Amino acid sequence: MLLTERLSQVKWKYTSSTLSLFSGCGGMDLPFHKAGFKVVWAIDSNENACQTFKRNIADVIVHNQIENIDISEVPDTDLITGGFPCQDFSMIWKRPGLEGERGNLYTYFLKFVQAKRPKAFIAENVKGLLSANNYKAIQRIISEFENIEPGYLVKPKLYNFADYGVPQFRERVLLVGIRKDTGFNFIHPQPEYGLNRKYPYRTASEVLAGVEKVPYNNEHQKIQPRTIEILKRIKPGGNFTDIPKDSEYYVKGMISHVYRRLHPDQPSTTIIAGGGGGTWGYHYKEPRALTNRERARLQSFPDNFIFEGSFTEVRRQIGNAVPPDGIVALVKALIPLFQGNYERVNLYELSQDLQQLSIKERLKLANQEMCELVSLR
Repeated sequence: MLLTERLSQVKWKYTSSTLSLFSGCGGMDLPFHKAGFKVVWAIDSNENACQTFKRNIADVIVHNQIENIDISEVPDTDLITGGFPCQDFSMIWKRPGLEGERGNLYTYFLKFVQAKRPKAFIAENVKGLLSANNYKAIQRIISEFENIEPGYLVKPKLYNFADYGVPQFRERVLLVGIRKDTGFNFIHPQPEYGLNRKYPYRTASEVLAGVEKVPYNNEHQKIQPRTIEILKRIKPGGNFTDIPKDSEYYVKGMISHVYRRLHPDQPSTTIIAGGGGGTWGYHYKEPRALTNRERARLQSFPDNFIFEGSFTEVRRQIGNAVPPDGIVALVKALIPLFQGNYERVNLYELSQDLQQLSIKERLKLANQEMCELVSLR
């Protein structure tokens, strides 16, 4: 059973509402939806992603640019989620950070939080956000969120979603902000998957078993004879560097994604949204590219989650998505806030203490808090 499916067993005293920004196909929203939250409004600029969201979650998503929205016409909410566009923070390509055209889109997320004053918000971004602009970008973003009246206490953490049940090594930054007057001391959940943990990592061969039976988004790409010969020379878990330079099938590659094959006994490497030239991601046993349904399973989407659009558009949606199972533990950690079932603490004083720390110290503290929480159980 997928972890997202287990959330449907959660019992609620009442239904809390969520508002989703930069929603994509709904990867971050799906586990909240499964847990009983009601998505009351969402927005994305990709039409196909909006159609996928409507089909699988709720017909409340607006296809538009976020800068065109009159926030006063958007419903109030208990929780705001979203992954503001991350291209300008990516570690794969050059990183202009906040100075890039898309690096400032987080300010619209900020405006929504300021206007709606939810009890909490979750913002997701790539690992490169942490070091962009020599760590000034993440410090500025956190500072601006913390200074919204009545103020939010923001706790950043770098997640590797494989540690939380996703069959894929995928590092992303999650900023969780809690409104200070709630008195809810959120602590990032403890990883449960991996070496010497409660569960072993979920592997590619484990989650791809039987995938050929799924009728949706499971088309195979046409593959050139030369590509087949290239893949035959690459071992499971390997990439283009497995091919000797003197081979007629040698290819040049700038990044490890080039002709990367899955390893059957490990989680997948990061599923990406686009790119050609051997960046499709390839099967560990068969010399072929992955189908979109295989990518979806590696991103922990259930088989009944159907994507709308062309093959390329679906690949983009899957690669850009937050893997739903990766934030199941986070959803569970936030539930007491919305049920009112927690011991209040003074978040104003705690926020003052945290603001004295560097971003590196705050990230380290997030891990220490997890360990302390486990020791108290």
